Formats: sequence, C-alpha cells, structure tokens
Amino acid sequence: MADDLCFFTKDSFILKSSKKSPLVLRTVVLFFVMVCGVYICTICLKQISTGSTTEFLNFRVVQKPCPEPNIEPWEIPYVHYPNPKTYSRAECACNPVRYFAIMSMQRSGSGWFETLLNNHTNISSNGEIFSVKVRRSNVSTIFETLDKIYNLDWMSSASKNECTAAVGLKWMLNQGLMQHHKEIVEYFNTRGVSTIFLFRRNLLRRMISILANSYDRDAKPLYGTHKSHVHSPHEAEILASYKPVVNATTLIPSLRQVEETTKKGLEYFKSTRHIILYYEDVVKNHTKLVEVQEFLKVPKRELKSRQVKIHKGSLSNHIQNWVDVEKALNGTKYESYLHADYRK
Repeated sequence: MADDLCFFTKDSFILKSSKKSPLVLRTVVLFFVMVCGVYICTICLKQISTGSTTEFLNFRVVQKPCPEPNIEPWEIPYVHYPNPKTYSRAECACNPVRYFAIMSMQRSGSGWFETLLNNHTNISSNGEIFSVKVRRSNVSTIFETLDKIYNLDWMSSASKNECTAAVGLKWMLNQGLMQHHKEIVEYFNTRGVSTIFLFRRNLLRRMISILANSYDRDAKPLYGTHKSHVHSPHEAEILASYKPVVNATTLIPSLRQVEETTKKGLEYFKSTRHIILYYEDVVKNHTKLVEVQEFLKVPKRELKSRQVKIHKGSLSNHIQNWVDVEKALNGTKYESYLHADYRK
C-alpha cells in the first residue's frame, strides 16, 4: 500500500511536471523574443541617432567660414560674403563679392557704361535705384535700400545666374548723394563700398543731350514712347533730328554750375576707395574698361553694349542756334567744347 502510494505520488509528480513544461517553454521563448526585440530596437535607435548626427555635422560643414582669399591686406575690408535672405547662394557662398556705386550726373554716359558692366557675367549693376524719391527720403531709407542691394536681395534684370563677384548701382549726384554725403561716406568706408566716378569732359554735349531728352519725354517721336537710349541707327537718327535752342545768355553760368557740382562731388567722396572716369575716355580708349575690371577685381572680359550713340559728329549739326552758342563761348575757357569731338 505504501509502495502503491509511493508509486502514485511519483506518477502524479511526473504527470504534473509534464503539464508545466509547455508553460515554462513558452515563458522562455517569450523572454527570448523580448530580449531580441529590445536589442533590435536599440540597434535601430543607434542608427537613427548616427544618421541625425551625420546630417547635423554635414550642415555644420557647409556653414563653416569660407577660406581666406589670397589678397593683399588692404583689400580685406572690400571683400564680402553676402548671405541673402531671399535665396541661398549655394555653391557661390564662398565666392567673394565687391560692392560698388557708379556716381554720375544725368546724360553723362552712365546708362551706356552700366550696360557694359552688366555684360560681364560676374557683375550686377542694378540701375538708377534712387531715382525713386521715396528710397532717398531720408538716411534710414537710403541705408535700408543699400543693405538690400549689397546683401544680394535686390532682384532686377541685372541679377546673374553665375556667381556674382561685384554688385552695385548707378547713383546720380542730385539723388540724395550731396545732401547726405557725410553719412553715405561713412557707410561706404564702414561697409567697404568702392566708388566709380563717371563724368563728361564736354559739358556742352551733355547739355544738348539733356535738352533733347527733355523734348523726347514730351513729344515721344519714337513710336509714341519716351526713349532715353536706343539700340539701332535708325532710332538714333530719328531722335537726333531734333535740334534744341540753347539759351546763350545763361550758357556759361550753367556750365560753371555743373563744373562746381562735379568738383564738390569728388571732394565729398575722395576718402572712399575710388576711380575717376570720363565718358569720352572710355569711348576712345577701351583699356579703360580693363582698368575698371581690375578696380573691381573681377576676371577680365571683353565688354559690349547694344546701345547706339544718338548725337554723333560735330555739335554744329545738333544745335539750332549754333552761331549764338559759338559767339558766347569763343574766347572763354569753354571754347574747346565747340570743337572737341570723338567717335564711337
């Protein structure tokens, strides 16, 4: 009986152990699966973390400072790396940019000169921006406009697909320059802006161009539209057919006033880095354009313009009261204006 009881107890033990084995096995398998899951998740998280770090490091590499350009120490203030707000310079980010301003007077060849500069793949000159009065209403608006131009955020037809190496504008002396010259000189010297002066030697020719342009603004003989510049000999011939009458009485005082304004402009901005050009010299001597490119530190290119000169040849062919003008200037320091000529 004891043996049977003992046998029964052993048998019962054996039977109970057999029932518990699948449960233990399942527990072990579940534990193994959980461990594997945790391990796999850990590996995945490490990979994601590594990928994020790599992306971050790549971003930081792009943003690192550009290498120092191989330039003379005096050039350093004039070399800039703009960071536009409206777009990314991408591969051009480390291409240095020079800032400039063409200072001139109306009808002094600045429009033609600017088309030559914009013919260069790396130069952007944005036109006569301060002809709009609100942009020059005070020093603050002037500086805001300049900041936008020099930060490459000013979009115009002069904007380039290639990497910009020089950016600027055309600025007439009577468009806030003389009024705020002290503040603008300080801005130029602080921001490293270079000045290109462009004037005319023959102020009588400039006067004829002003009078003819004023007539064209009202009469609009060319297709009913006002044209300050033309691109064909036929259009130039139509505009040149008008011969203005010059006031011989006020002629000399007018020429003197332009001279004084020019001298004052040169005096005001002489402390800026600058180059002085005259329209007649640029027309006759194309090495002047090489000098300008050297001044702006851009690659040298052959520069061309589609503009056609309007008033060609002797001035006697373009002034209705030529005899009166000749009489007024003969024997004065302005007499040379009657005879000076050049070809384009």
